[in-house]
Amino acid sequence: MMNLADMLTYADIGQLTAIAGRYQCDCKRNSKHDLIQSLLILLGSRDFMDSHIRSCKPEELRFLNTLLFDERSHFSLEDLLAAAKQATFDIPDGKDGGYREMVSRFKNGGWLFSGTSQQSKYLFQVPEDLKRRFLEQMGSYIREKVVYASEPGVYRSEGDLLAGDLLLFMRYVKENEPELNQEGALYKRYQQGLMNALQIPEPLLGKGGWRFGYGRACEHYPPRMALLYDYARHRRYISEEGFRLKLTAAGETLLAEGKTERLMQIFFFWLKLYKGAVPNLPSIVYWISKSAGEWVSISSLTEGIGWLIKPFYYDDAASILEQRVLRMMLHLGMIRLGETPDGPVIMMTPWGMEAATPRRLPK
Repeated sequence: MMNLADMLTYADIGQLTAIAGRYQCDCKRNSKHDLIQSLLILLGSRDFMDSHIRSCKPEELRFLNTLLFDERSHFSLEDLLAAAKQATFDIPDGKDGGYREMVSRFKNGGWLFSGTSQQSKYLFQVPEDLKRRFLEQMGSYIREKVVYASEPGVYRSEGDLLAGDLLLFMRYVKENEPELNQEGALYKRYQQGLMNALQIPEPLLGKGGWRFGYGRACEHYPPRMALLYDYARHRRYISEEGFRLKLTAAGETLLAEGKTERLMQIFFFWLKLYKGAVPNLPSIVYWISKSAGEWVSISSLTEGIGWLIKPFYYDDAASILEQRVLRMMLHLGMIRLGETPDGPVIMMTPWGMEAATPRRLPK
């Protein structure tokens, strides 16, 4: 992991001159030492990062955000172009100079540097200290739009009930071996029986409406129940045999031991399950945690981070945030949800704060 000073030292004078030209640095363009010193002072300042974030278009901020939360430390040109394309929400390449133009701008802006070894010279990386400063300033930028609220009279918090309901779900399957219809879904009477056995009930799905993209079970069951079903199947605790739902040997063992799953495991599974529909979900959860350490209104949170969320078919950014992200974070015990005269409000729980920060982010 390298910082800006190291990367500027390894960069060739051509790139240094291009960066200095981009920011109109007042320095000797033929002196590498002078260029490095001037760029370190400029790019290292809080004012630079603040004005940079405010002058960026939403797609440029989304591009930087993608690079920041990516598990990889090095990127090929193809990786960068794919990230730029995703950040524009797939606006055709011809518009606004295209994805290559965006990658070029960040290379000439001191954000992307070629690797320093034989293996990494055709790969690019972002300086660690720039990532850190971007995280801080971006957090401030988002929080400016968020409206803080007083504590609601009553609020809902589900704690670790989801992990407990996984065992209740499996007990229901063991005792009833419920029937599946031709589509592979539980018949409605079994769905209702299962719902009655859980601690947190949800209304069953009605007829019509589109349902796909949020796991296999979301087609047949309400979101929380669908997550439990998909998780149990993923862990091979249940099997769908001959139009019946049964416990596997692994499911029998877990139920006999009465051990609840760690919520962190279910949380990681949820991130994977929803990533097709919400590709940058880990970063959205992170920015919610940075904005909602106290009670905040959901409408202002949508204003603060809605631009990060790509609409998915008939789901717009606001409904994805409210129904697909915040609602599931409530079920995972990560937030509390309350109601005020001005509308719904949320606040992170201590466990939610712990889970929301990816381990790989620069400290």
